[in-house]
Amino acid sequence: MIPYPWIEEAAHRIAPHIRETPVTYDRDNDLYIKWENRQVTGSFKARGAFNKVLILEDWEREAGLLAASAGNHGQGVALAAQAINTPATIYAPDEAPPVKINAMRALGADVRLIPGGYGEAEKAALKQAEESDATWVSPYNDGHVIAGQGTLGLETLRQLQAYPDLEVGESVWLVPVSGGGLVAGVGAALNHLPHPPRLVAVQTEVEPFMHALYYGDSQEITVDTPTIADGLSGPVEEKAITIPLIREFVDEIVLISEDEIVQAIATAWHQYGERIEASGAVVLAAALSGKVSQRPAILVISGGNIEPEKHQEIISAKNDG
Repeated sequence: MIPYPWIEEAAHRIAPHIRETPVTYDRDNDLYIKWENRQVTGSFKARGAFNKVLILEDWEREAGLLAASAGNHGQGVALAAQAINTPATIYAPDEAPPVKINAMRALGADVRLIPGGYGEAEKAALKQAEESDATWVSPYNDGHVIAGQGTLGLETLRQLQAYPDLEVGESVWLVPVSGGGLVAGVGAALNHLPHPPRLVAVQTEVEPFMHALYYGDSQEITVDTPTIADGLSGPVEEKAITIPLIREFVDEIVLISEDEIVQAIATAWHQYGERIEASGAVVLAAALSGKVSQRPAILVISGGNIEPEKHQEIISAKNDG
């Protein structure tokens, strides 16, 4: 369980280091969209990274930070490391987008590229954490990281008060899921309400690790397959605390195809003027494809770190303008 006061405390703690990102309303589709692609580092991950790092003991800070990341968590950890003046080492899959690798390095991180996908990068990082004194900063398997991600839910609820006709308890919230830190944090924030809304997690069809765990299967049957949604790739750490939290808070996990994700990236640009990455586009894809038809819907667009060339290719091929 993530105590609600943890989320409130996290919101105050990280406020000097993050941005309040906007919520807009699409009246035609009855969608309230949280644009977390406008966050510092371009992703929600900065919230959890800062909340964890800012409460470390002096000896934990002095040991330096260690993390595994496909790119977004690594940027959050690197920026938080700058704030406390300590080094950060990030293990990343060698197939991670160059824009994310370069951003981590630009923030001062020592980035070590590991072949074999995100799962192998996380294994290598966890092994290094066991063998060294470095302080491990999990992307999702940590209560304080989850509480930091929960601040997104808290912030969104406050912003939605600007829409008096919206009955939050009658809405559905769509949140991307991989390791589950974001949806668990948002779920913990929503669970504080007298009448929590329905919460749907969204994942890519080709990397359905959390989907398998949620519906009672072993994730061992799932193959780590390349996906455009690199931020949602890789297996979940064994016995991660997010697994029971997601089973408690999440009503359903929906799977989205690669083509549906690409279409959502194009729609975000042509209809809303927002550049989003595939990992954040899954929720828009779920809403626009009809896989989640309930309205009103609150969509959490989790990030915007997409390769410029790839984005241009997508919006040119699917010009909805």
